[in-house]
Amino acid sequence: MQDVKIPGTMPVEAGRLRRGATILLFACGLALSACAAEVVPPSVATADNARTAIPLRMGGIQLASASGRYLAGRHARRTRDFGSAADFLSDALTLDAANQRIRRQIFFALVASGRMEEAIKAARIVVAANKDASTANLAIAIDDLRAGRYAKAAKRLSALPRRGMNNFTSPLLLGWTEAAQGNPDKAIAAIEGLSKVPSLAVLHHLHSGYILEMAGRKADAEAAFIAAGKKNQSLRVVQAHGQFLERVGRADEAKALYDALLVKAPGTASIEAALVRIADKRQPPPLVGNPSEGIAEVFFNLAGTLAQGRSVDLALVYGRFALHMRPDFPIARVLIAGLLESLKRREDAIAMYNSVKPDSALFWSSRLRKAAALDDLGRTDEAVAELRRMVAERPGDPEAAVRLGDMFRAKDRFDEAIAGYSDAIKRSGKLERQHWSLLYARGIAYERAKRWPDAEADFLQALKLSPEQPYVLNYLGYSWVDQGLHLDKAQGMIRRAVKLRPNDGYIVDSLGWVLYRLGEYSGAAKQLERAVVLRPEDPTINDHLGDAYWRVGRLLEARFQWRRALSLKPEAAEIPKIEQKLRQGLAANSGTDERG
Repeated sequence: MQDVKIPGTMPVEAGRLRRGATILLFACGLALSACAAEVVPPSVATADNARTAIPLRMGGIQLASASGRYLAGRHARRTRDFGSAADFLSDALTLDAANQRIRRQIFFALVASGRMEEAIKAARIVVAANKDASTANLAIAIDDLRAGRYAKAAKRLSALPRRGMNNFTSPLLLGWTEAAQGNPDKAIAAIEGLSKVPSLAVLHHLHSGYILEMAGRKADAEAAFIAAGKKNQSLRVVQAHGQFLERVGRADEAKALYDALLVKAPGTASIEAALVRIADKRQPPPLVGNPSEGIAEVFFNLAGTLAQGRSVDLALVYGRFALHMRPDFPIARVLIAGLLESLKRREDAIAMYNSVKPDSALFWSSRLRKAAALDDLGRTDEAVAELRRMVAERPGDPEAAVRLGDMFRAKDRFDEAIAGYSDAIKRSGKLERQHWSLLYARGIAYERAKRWPDAEADFLQALKLSPEQPYVLNYLGYSWVDQGLHLDKAQGMIRRAVKLRPNDGYIVDSLGWVLYRLGEYSGAAKQLERAVVLRPEDPTINDHLGDAYWRVGRLLEARFQWRRALSLKPEAAEIPKIEQKLRQGLAANSGTDERG
């Protein structure tokens, strides 16, 4: 079943009984979008280490060591094994020491793997050959800023061509260079241009607030944070403004900001930690307390923006820059780990999650994410053990129990999934509207475990809590149709789900299938054709369309769809049924025999 992200504590499925892949909830916003990456994402398996994956023989011919290592370095770069890429490509320079392309690749790989001291040395060589090399110049500027060489850093940043990322990276860094020298007015002037670009105005206001608070100008700082909030109520903006309010003795206003964010992004760890802090009457330090942290914040913000635009490699480089400026920066570590996961570097991601310290508000969510990464690597026993430890550590917290349920459900271990979800439901106390997704997930596990009465009860209760949830309407309606139950009511539920989610291929398929089961074959074919357009690679939808085509007399097209369904690797139990239809077509009855 196809999973989708639903605002809440867990992933749930948009499809129906037959689709089994789990996409774990990744509460969005690595930086400025909505909320920080504080929950859990997915993936596959890491590529083999390039040192063993690339032989130094090709076609029976022994390669020269340097050329062989160049090929190995290219392979390592493609598989995002950045550390090995840097090593192999460095060796390859013995073959072509003047090759600037290889030097640029080495520099990038060193930064991406977090080897910043080596990367800065490589950057100087790259810039010597190309004075406009943007990322290499940024690395050198960072080195100057860390060492307090502000004039040199400012000169380098000012000389960079204003194109691409430099349009906003350079002004922000120049602003912080002035702030580091005690010139807040010059700092604000340096970043003023960003306020005129709608997509960048939030960065202008946010960093102005940091700089002005650091200069002791609290009223101006608050005005800047308020302006940032009007542009974007992201996690970082809410944190900056909320923590400012806490420090000036207005904790009630801060709490209102935090509560509003939690409505949009439940389970955001740093916000929940802030509410605990307010209850304990503790005040937080500034989100950005000095210029080095401000510079780190620039790279963190931009890394999150790049990640959302799918520029993952450059986002990783900016994330590494942030961590180099501020090694104790937990949210940057979580961001980098998430980027490594997206690049299928699971072992590296796990190491980064492990580096988040226990006293961080992100420690808990880092462990959740680490468990997901372990599971993706096939180390499910380790993942389960970690989640069980977390379940024991927080008796009143349902989250780790939910993750256990998700993990077991993805492995078709439905009885264990039911136990995990049941534990989570018990820990949740009185069920309220937001708990519909928890009942929905357990209902799916019950249905897959062939415990339909229990599943039906959970789906119905989920709808009582949240009557307009299209996924529950669809799943329950489809399940009734598949069993030949309550067909008219099921049709109404699925039509409502389609209205709520008109471009969801699985839900449109459900409507087509209920029409098919009601004998309305022409209408079924129309809906199923649209479902196939929306989800062309789904074997079941293609199979359904073949059935509808057969019923309306389009026999050649029916067989084409059945053959396509077979090519898309349907569930094993469906293969002989489809093969039989290809041999014999469908019986002349109402069509209720094909699905059993």
